[in-house]
Amino acid sequence: MSRLRVFCAAVGAATFCFWSLPAGAQSGGAANHKANPAIESATDSQKNTNEIAEAAKKLAGPAGNPECVWLGRRVVTLLWRDDLDTAFRHLDLYDRFGCPSPHIRAAFRCVIRQGHIDPKAAATLNGRVRECWLDPNRAPDQTATVAEPAGAKAPSGKPKK
Repeated sequence: MSRLRVFCAAVGAATFCFWSLPAGAQSGGAANHKANPAIESATDSQKNTNEIAEAAKKLAGPAGNPECVWLGRRVVTLLWRDDLDTAFRHLDLYDRFGCPSPHIRAAFRCVIRQGHIDPKAAATLNGRVRECWLDPNRAPDQTATVAEPAGAKAPSGKPKK
């Protein structure tokens, strides 16, 4: 009886090992194809540091300070996304650090003048905010805005005035 128990336990252990090997090989292979989150985090951190250093070089005065760049770009992004409550809380911090409010207005105006942004493409919005923060007086992209043909009708069927 005791030999039967040992035999059953051995067969059960062998079966478990046999069935878990392919799953382990698959998960190990998938893990090798994924990027390491620590490396991605370090890369993003270095990218943010470089962008803030670039802003400090290009902008004179407090608008180029790291805290002003970081908070200001967040405020402009939140304003574009219509998250006004969060934007105003960030704007209070922005003002508390002595950052220039006119730069927020100019950067947001620049983002608006550039035209429509796909709401699902965060990289596009972030890039536009970064560019407008560095140069709020930049000309609108002609490729980003699509001109409406002359005499186009409104959705109601009436011609636009």
